[in-house]
Amino acid sequence: MNLHAVRAIYVSEMARTFRTLLQSIASPVISTSLYFVVFGGAIGSRMPEIDGVAYGAFIVPGLVMLLLLTESISNASFGIYFPKFVGTIYELLSAPVSALEIVLGFVGAAATKSIILGLIVLLTANLFVPLHIAHPLVMVLFLVLTSVTFSLFGFIIGIWADGFEKLMVVPMLIVMPLTFLGGSFYSIQVLPPFWQTVTLFNPVVYLVNGFRWSFFGIADVHVGHSLAMTFAFLGICLAIVTWIFKTGYRLKA
Repeated sequence: MNLHAVRAIYVSEMARTFRTLLQSIASPVISTSLYFVVFGGAIGSRMPEIDGVAYGAFIVPGLVMLLLLTESISNASFGIYFPKFVGTIYELLSAPVSALEIVLGFVGAAATKSIILGLIVLLTANLFVPLHIAHPLVMVLFLVLTSVTFSLFGFIIGIWADGFEKLMVVPMLIVMPLTFLGGSFYSIQVLPPFWQTVTLFNPVVYLVNGFRWSFFGIADVHVGHSLAMTFAFLGICLAIVTWIFKTGYRLKA
């Protein structure tokens, strides 16, 4: 493996982040902090505890997961789309760099940014609500797996998109609604039985609940099911990326 190539792509993508700290780091952290102020402080003080957990603390895993999903997709999709837009992708494809090395560079950088943001938000949340992580290793596992999986998903979107507007279609119109309806702000146990069943078809439910279990030891679905769903989606994304590079879909046209 050409580690120099992976490092070059990774460093280039990370440098872009540090050149735009206000947009890349400050903006998502501030916007997520507003959720803590509004839902955790203003509304949460009037909400009953959920399974013995204060409402302000209960929503923290859901908010972190919302940030991870949207930022992972956004960072990875823009990272690969911009070289397509300016034409430098052809120089990369003609260089002695394998598909694996390209993916490791772009996806690794996008996942790293998301993990950094997730940790910053967790530290910020601790200023608003008391947090105790019951299973820190599981928390780190979900943090890394989610960031890598959805960075791969974003990489796929960036290759598929043929315009800047398409980069926002999936995150804004699909992923964000699924996250809000996936138990980020509530337990699905409060829903009528029919809607509980419908909600279980939402894959984000498993991500949010697995992450929440690592904090409080409670979840609406078994943590094993959450891990299985995460690995399944990771496998699907890897299969699609492999197919893209084998066929040259929207890369060699």
